[in-house]
Amino acid sequence: MSASPLQPRPTTGQPVQADGFALADWSGQILVRTEAHLQRLLPEPAGDSALDRLHAAMRYAVLEGGKRVRPLLVHAAGAVTGASPAALDAAACAVELVHAYSLVHDDLPCMDNDVLRRGKPTVHVAYGEALAMLVGDALQALAFRAVAEAAEAGVPANAVVRMCAELADAAGSVGMAGGQAIDLSAVGGHLTREALEDMHRRKTGAMLRASVRLGACCGVPQSAVEAAALDRYSAAVGLAFQVVDDVLDVEADSATLGKTAGKDAEQDKPTFVSLLGLSGARSLAASLREQAHAALEGFGGSAEPLRALADLIVLRRS
Repeated sequence: MSASPLQPRPTTGQPVQADGFALADWSGQILVRTEAHLQRLLPEPAGDSALDRLHAAMRYAVLEGGKRVRPLLVHAAGAVTGASPAALDAAACAVELVHAYSLVHDDLPCMDNDVLRRGKPTVHVAYGEALAMLVGDALQALAFRAVAEAAEAGVPANAVVRMCAELADAAGSVGMAGGQAIDLSAVGGHLTREALEDMHRRKTGAMLRASVRLGACCGVPQSAVEAAALDRYSAAVGLAFQVVDDVLDVEADSATLGKTAGKDAEQDKPTFVSLLGLSGARSLAASLREQAHAALEGFGGSAEPLRALADLIVLRRS
């Protein structure tokens, strides 16, 4: 792709420079911001009523855990389009709340029946199945309240409406929920590589793609060329994330992962490792990393966080 159609963007937030960019420093600042914003968004229990217990369980499900890859992608995409940090906080928390809700429901006995998440007992183990269901429901609703806060941070109303639509599509039947349905039906069966990729582009990739799109929407409107380039990037990292997850499920232990290792094989789920082998899965992840970098060739220094996150997603060990 020629670099010429992609121009440096005006920046209303903190500019990101290519030279000397340090992912650890940048991501550390974003994680502090995200945690503080989530703390404010989530209702605080004030007693021991049923409502207080629900609020406590919501905070248990969300706070002080997880890699926060989706919020990092939101902020990284926003660096490309010159978005304000306050607007990106709202979008980042929205995608993280949807992600957290999906994990709570995914861990339920009727789904993956898991007992460990982020290094601690899953929500239904700690609070019971019925309350875990309500936690997921409430977190999904709160996510759209978070998107609305982008308007308060100066994002135009039409862009906020587009963000709501993007988030709904990514979380719904054509995205994450649809991918989960395919995943449930595939247990004990066989999927072609094309079908496996389609499932994971929905189940995992849709929310990662939405993270990039929401972050970009918070800033200066993109050209068609820029939007297409970011979509190619997010498609590559979205699939790479799942490929690496499949590899780690085989190679890492539960303490490292913070969740139960070996669950895919135990439940006889089709994975990239079962289809391609460990070597083939690693090669696919490396190829997707190259595709992600190639998609960003024309963006310059403002895309350094996105480049670094592509490396982090593929080279991570947990």
